[in-house]
Amino acid sequence: MHVNVARAVGLFVGVAVLVVAVGWLCGSEKGAQFSVTLVVGAGVLVYLFGESLALRAMRARPVSEIERPELYRIVRELATAARQPMPRLYLSPIRSPNAFAAGSSPRRAALCCTTGLLRTLDERELRGVIAHELAHIRSHDTLISSVAATLTAVITAMTLVTFLLPLGESEETDMPNLLGGLMMAALAPLAALVVYFGVGRRREFRADEKAAELTGDPVALAEALLKLEEGAQRYPLPRDRALLASAHVMTTNPFPTGVGRLFAAHPPTDERVRRLRDLRRQWDMGR
Repeated sequence: MHVNVARAVGLFVGVAVLVVAVGWLCGSEKGAQFSVTLVVGAGVLVYLFGESLALRAMRARPVSEIERPELYRIVRELATAARQPMPRLYLSPIRSPNAFAAGSSPRRAALCCTTGLLRTLDERELRGVIAHELAHIRSHDTLISSVAATLTAVITAMTLVTFLLPLGESEETDMPNLLGGLMMAALAPLAALVVYFGVGRRREFRADEKAAELTGDPVALAEALLKLEEGAQRYPLPRDRALLASAHVMTTNPFPTGVGRLFAAHPPTDERVRRLRDLRRQWDMGR
């Protein structure tokens, strides 16, 4: 927990300084003022609404136990076995199968499943995915994920600085849009680096292992990961800023192709599957 808190603070301060510097270079005093406003707004968003950014991006809504009793049963059983509070449950009307957890602490955590996930996986596989997300919650990975998602959104929003540049008196010029596109192309790798260094990929391996230990069935999670990757290719998400900024919180990368791959904080699915199957073989040999 303390490591993730320190990483979150360091990541926020570092990106804040960089964003203000970029704003000054692009728009002088007005650009710097705009950048400071973005940074302050990002801090407020992280503190008050950090766990809801990904939920909003996925158009998720709270789901009741009456509506999804099986989902509640599975989550309650796994949370009890893991000795952690049960998260608030949300449902996203997205066909692409995926899940994610959000929240600054286990007591404020939320767990969201897409409708595609509930339609695609059987109970064994669903338990594996939910256990994976519960592992993120217990390890406080969701705190650094919320900070990274907010900062990624702020960095991509820096394209708006181009509208502050003095480009002449014509109000019909397309120059701001052109510069905005160029800045997006330049800033996208920077935002991806924030996700990569802020979140890292080792956390996915750790969460996979903890999920396997919790369920006692690493093969089920491996099979679920393969189905999630196939579903992401069949039902790709639109590549808007909010979804790109939240891609790293998902169980698997929802953008298997194109610019979305820059924002992936996930190891290759094949590597995750191999490790889970090796873990199963190790357990069998140890019996």
